[in-house]
Amino acid sequence: MTSGLIVGIIAALLVIIVVFRTVRIVPQAHAANVERLGRYLRTLEAGLNFVIPFIDRVRPLIDLREQVVSFPPQPVITEDNLVVHIDTVQYFQVTDPRAAQYEIADYIQAIEQLTVTTLRNVIGSLDLEATLTSREEISTQLRAVLDEASTKWGVRVNRVEIKAIDPPPSIQEAMEKQMRAERDKRAAILNAEGARQSAILTAEGDKQSAILRAEGSKAAAVLEAEGQAEAIGRVFGAIHRHDADPKLLAYQYLQMLPELAKGQGNTFFVIPSEVTSALQAVSKAFGGSVDEATRVPAGPEPETSAEREGPRELSAPAAGPTIYQPEAEKAPSKS
Repeated sequence: MTSGLIVGIIAALLVIIVVFRTVRIVPQAHAANVERLGRYLRTLEAGLNFVIPFIDRVRPLIDLREQVVSFPPQPVITEDNLVVHIDTVQYFQVTDPRAAQYEIADYIQAIEQLTVTTLRNVIGSLDLEATLTSREEISTQLRAVLDEASTKWGVRVNRVEIKAIDPPPSIQEAMEKQMRAERDKRAAILNAEGARQSAILTAEGDKQSAILRAEGSKAAAVLEAEGQAEAIGRVFGAIHRHDADPKLLAYQYLQMLPELAKGQGNTFFVIPSEVTSALQAVSKAFGGSVDEATRVPAGPEPETSAEREGPRELSAPAAGPTIYQPEAEKAPSKS
């Protein structure tokens, strides 16, 4: 009985092993190649699959999803003999599991080496400045070469991106100095433009201010002139309405004469010819005679005939200005 139990256990184990080797479950987005007696037979798709145990061999699963591989920086020499380190990132996907497993031993390593050689060919025809500014062009050329070469491997390269381009430290320092100089230049230009705009706006403001001040002065002068004209008109109208007699007018006329000498530089003023009639009217108004009103104090005679024919100054108080009387107002000389 003991031997029968052992045989049963062994038979059960054999059945379990056969079942496990016969039934193969492939996960989604994966595939597996089957070899029968060492020769490729078929590719197992995702799901439940059956194979003949001990005759069919199932190879390791192949991932059919898009994969991302970042390769370490590679030293590349540019056209101007500068060594730069370029770090690339590639996005690829296995499209043919059979070709990916039987056409090449390691497609990831093959893609890496092909990327390095293609980079050296592309960068070797560009200088440093073009290398730094032509990432899109470099990526496009890399993808074209890799996609063409990897098609027979059952791999499709979807994208190739330049992750980093590191020039030598001395070149980086020179580039930083150049960038600082460019920034200083742009800052100086912006400051100059700001000063220019400020000067223009200030000049425009001064111009507008001067125009407004001139217009204000003009308006003030016009209003002042209109006010004076209106005042003169009212005074003139009042005089004519009240019919002022000549005595009042003559008195007012004489009162205005000292106003002519109030300036700091006035040392004498001229008596018009009408002052005689005004003095006559005032003398008559206050009961005096015309001769007393028009009498001029005696003064020194001129030494020459030219001075006798010229104007004569009337004596005046020390505090007031000197009064000048024209020759027409003098009394006729006796021959």
